[in-house]
Amino acid sequence: MKIILFGATGMVGQGVLRECLLDPVVTEVITVLRSPTGRRHPKLREINHKDFTDFSGVSLQADACFWCLGVTSAGTSEADYTRITHDFTVAAAKVMVSPAMTFVFVSGTGAEGKAMWARIKRKTEIALLAMPFKEVYVFRPGLIQPLNGIRSRTRIYNLLYPIIYPLMLLMKWVRPDSITTTERVGRAMLRIARDGYPVKILESPDINAAAQ
Repeated sequence: MKIILFGATGMVGQGVLRECLLDPVVTEVITVLRSPTGRRHPKLREINHKDFTDFSGVSLQADACFWCLGVTSAGTSEADYTRITHDFTVAAAKVMVSPAMTFVFVSGTGAEGKAMWARIKRKTEIALLAMPFKEVYVFRPGLIQPLNGIRSRTRIYNLLYPIIYPLMLLMKWVRPDSITTTERVGRAMLRIARDGYPVKILESPDINAAAQ
């Protein structure tokens, strides 16, 4: 299976990339980035691309695309958040759209809400679900625990995780399905790319179930 991955340097994307490289079914992972990471792996190929609003000159063909690219809405204007969350995603999807490809988009729990980020995430979900891919799935994780030394590129998240770690342990005990991990997100994406899944929008319990 051949995978295209956007957002490979972010917290979720790092976890997804790790699981893709470990999975024996995956033969190649193509990461699309603005600047090279310098990472080397026999399965990994990087495409360096500057303009994420125009992919007309880029060949993006694979069995599945995992879209993990995103930015925190904190301190980001609505225009910039729309450009990164919606415009980048739709621009790439239009080039890749194929009845042979499965597209998985990482959204967030609460995307049905009225907050700025939620409205834009939902707008992006709707646009993708209307495209003639083989399948489109939306991941709406809530709290994600980073594993295997993975860290977020967002400084405030790295500061908050040690503080909320006791809460995460409590939530794991009280409501274990309300939390997922970077490992489970990656494994769930690979599973549904191979086998499909009964629902198109997956919250944390669905993500955890699909990862089994």
